[in-house]
Amino acid sequence: MMSRTAAPTPIAALHTGSGDPLLLLHGFMLSPHCWEQVAQRMSGTCEVFAPAFAGHWGGPEPDTRTLDVHMLADRVERQLDELGWRTCHIAGNSLGGWVGFELARRGRARTLTAIAPAGGWHTPSLLQLRVGLKFLSLLPIVEFGKLLGPGLRFSPPARRFAALALSHRTSAVPRAAVEAAIAAAVHCPAMLPMLLGGLRTPGVTDIGTLETPVRLLLCEYDRVIPNRSYAELFLRELPESADRILVHGVGHVPMLEAPDRIATLIAEHIYASRGHLRAV
Repeated sequence: MMSRTAAPTPIAALHTGSGDPLLLLHGFMLSPHCWEQVAQRMSGTCEVFAPAFAGHWGGPEPDTRTLDVHMLADRVERQLDELGWRTCHIAGNSLGGWVGFELARRGRARTLTAIAPAGGWHTPSLLQLRVGLKFLSLLPIVEFGKLLGPGLRFSPPARRFAALALSHRTSAVPRAAVEAAIAAAVHCPAMLPMLLGGLRTPGVTDIGTLETPVRLLLCEYDRVIPNRSYAELFLRELPESADRILVHGVGHVPMLEAPDRIATLIAEHIYASRGHLRAV
């Protein structure tokens, strides 16, 4: 009988490579593990830093009853200051894309690659309520998962459920990446604080006046925040100069199933913008 792989362990931050500074930001209820394959590919030309958000697996425990995008961005800014990065290239997925827009608004981004970004709604709105209820519906599953041992928590049915939520070609996602996503979901004390904070937090703002070069990557088979509803604000309000790209054949977290394509799209954006960077 084949032995199962070792259980995943938390990562406070991935920090690897040398070259242009590149910040990678994960999505809600995920962890830096989702960036491992892309970080490996980018480390030859970039110094890559992928931290765990506050309240997420590997990150510090939340010290407030509510959390929001601005609070997450505050902590990431402190980490950038500790690294000595006044500005950096940023790529963020889902919640990470939303935080990326906030950091760009604060003048910390040289470029921004927003991958299936969250926050594409006004407050209050039906779109905001829908996405909140979608994540809230996962709470019983997450609580049940906490009671299970590793054998059941990472069983084939559990892995299939997680992979289907995050990807389109589930067979292309490494088993270790799926198990890390499951572990991150059941070790996410920020779940309720973020959902409560999200009810009063406006979506992305002021993106029409951003001077940061933006590349928007939409995922063709996004089941978490489908493009037909949640991409409209970005498509409408981003500057004309922003790239708008539909990535075919991938789900909400495309780094898991198509790391080569995502790394290439990030790298292209970084290098295409070099001649337009401002001195800071």
